[in-house]
Amino acid sequence: MKQFEGLTVLVTGATGGFGEAAAERFYQEGANLVLSDLTEEGIDRMASRFDSARVATLAGSVGEEKLSEDLVQLAFDSFGSLDVAVNNAGIAHPLLRLPQIDSDVARRVIDIDLMGVFYALKHQLPAMEKQYRERGRKAAIVNVASVAGVAGAPAASIYSAAKHGVVGLTKSAALEYVRRGVRINALCPSFARTPMVTKMLDAQVESGQASREEAEAHLTRGIPARRLGEVSEVIEALIFAASPANSFYTGQTIHVDGGMTAT
Repeated sequence: MKQFEGLTVLVTGATGGFGEAAAERFYQEGANLVLSDLTEEGIDRMASRFDSARVATLAGSVGEEKLSEDLVQLAFDSFGSLDVAVNNAGIAHPLLRLPQIDSDVARRVIDIDLMGVFYALKHQLPAMEKQYRERGRKAAIVNVASVAGVAGAPAASIYSAAKHGVVGLTKSAALEYVRRGVRINALCPSFARTPMVTKMLDAQVESGQASREEAEAHLTRGIPARRLGEVSEVIEALIFAASPANSFYTGQTIHVDGGMTAT
């Protein structure tokens, strides 16, 4: 039997990077999917890869609380449960020293990367607790944070602050819900080969700042493995955290970082 057979998995930021890969992997493992991203066009295109009976979609911004409430309702209306939530949607900001970061950009990053996870947890947790209390059905949440959420990140201070906040929410919620049928963990990857990272590298190349090899070497200079992570490597850790087999695993930060936090 597939490890997520018959379970309902919610993924935000589902049309690219970790979210896209996570949705595909959960589907392969038997899950029903509730997928969300910014645009209907993008999320419909993503959903078209799957059996329509096993996928429900809703477009919107995680920075708007109503979306989180509606996604939980959609999961129960479509499949009768919410067993796994992957709170993945997020944005970055240009790499700049703190005083150079535009204040409106800073607020936007906090709204999406931190408040978006808060809104998600606010609506996911009561629903998951209720299904555990009424049906004994346990659930798991994986919040996608970053290695920047467990250490300082020069030139990415607001992003780092938001991801530190995600780690704080994760640990606090895990303690609140450890006896209420819900496990909550935070995934903390370093730079991986996602569209967000490759676009940043492309911009450096196109501006003439560096060759692709030089840009990638500069970006990974603080990673002992001296390379970008692959999306598939990060997804393996995500699946581990979400798996029903790991029923004693909660409140943890999972570092997929090529050794960065070992030093």
